[in-house]
Amino acid sequence: MLRLHATAISVFAVSAVLAAGCSAPGAGDENTGNDSGPIKIALVDAQSGQLSALGAWELKGARLAVDEWNAAGGVNGRQIQLDVFDDQGDPTVGTNLARKIDSEGYIAMIGTAESAVTIAMAPILKQAEIPNITSGQSPGLVAVGSEFLFLNGPTSTTYDETLAKHVVDTKGIKSIAMITNNGSYGKGEHDAFLKALTARGVTPVADQVVTTDQKDFSAVLTGIRQKNPQLIFLGAEEVESGLIVKQARDLGITAPFAGAAPQGTPVFLDTAGAANVEGTIVSSPYLSNDIDDASKKFAAAYQAKFNEEAEMHGAKAYDGTQILLTALKTSNLATGKALADAIRATKHDGLLGDFAYDRTGVGIFATSIGTIQNGKLVAAS
Repeated sequence: MLRLHATAISVFAVSAVLAAGCSAPGAGDENTGNDSGPIKIALVDAQSGQLSALGAWELKGARLAVDEWNAAGGVNGRQIQLDVFDDQGDPTVGTNLARKIDSEGYIAMIGTAESAVTIAMAPILKQAEIPNITSGQSPGLVAVGSEFLFLNGPTSTTYDETLAKHVVDTKGIKSIAMITNNGSYGKGEHDAFLKALTARGVTPVADQVVTTDQKDFSAVLTGIRQKNPQLIFLGAEEVESGLIVKQARDLGITAPFAGAAPQGTPVFLDTAGAANVEGTIVSSPYLSNDIDDASKKFAAAYQAKFNEEAEMHGAKAYDGTQILLTALKTSNLATGKALADAIRATKHDGLLGDFAYDRTGVGIFATSIGTIQNGKLVAAS
């Protein structure tokens, strides 16, 4: 993976929803510590590279929430300025951006959707007392131990315990192969799902770990094919998981796949091919845009604004941004530790469920099970 120095940091785009024009990140002297001017919030995500779909979804979800608040008058009469930075999916770029948003007066951060980048940024944001609401799900995020780091969804522990309960306890499937990658997300998935299987007395028939940038999985999949598992667990991001599934089908492997958030996305389906992912089992806190009235309203607003269908990552970012802005309002525009305390105290009936943060920064502890049928993720029967 490419490593860049601070001089090579790129700011991808700026979305400033202001009453009087736009400004580039860091321009001007205003920050929320003053009693006037815009409230500066940074969104940091991959806006380029293999993980850019995650960043695009998160940006849209956050932007929709910010635009709704600004249209209603902002927070306590002040508009919210959402500035977007491209971390390129690279932890080194992320750490440099953490220093940048600290030096330029941003009082909170939305993102990242990549656990490894968020973990790298966390110590700097903690020292700067900048609250951060991330879409990552690795248990490593909790292990950082920062009172300024919050998750806008469950950790891998919840995703994979729910999945194992469905697969093993309900379906009776015990011949399971695992493929995970060696990144922060993959490690979290590997350990969480293996722990859930072990608790049920199940040992995987294969436990293969690949690199995050691997493209050819023929050797790994040939070994798994020899084991003839009933199910294959995937612990990798969208594109890599899609490539694994496509190559598995090309090798004649017919076993269904199972996984968490990445397996419920359009990128996974498009990379693998719709026919190849039929029957995939997915653990997710947001199965579809038709869950309830709130999800239907969100999906309609998302479609109207961006001319595309909403999905879980956008919903997560929408929830996280709503929580942040609510905390800013109830705390009378607090910053630093006071803002972090206000986020932790915020109870939110969100698209993903009822948020109530504990001391670890986790606020939601449930997922549901769906399956991919005819190219759509639907609730499992």
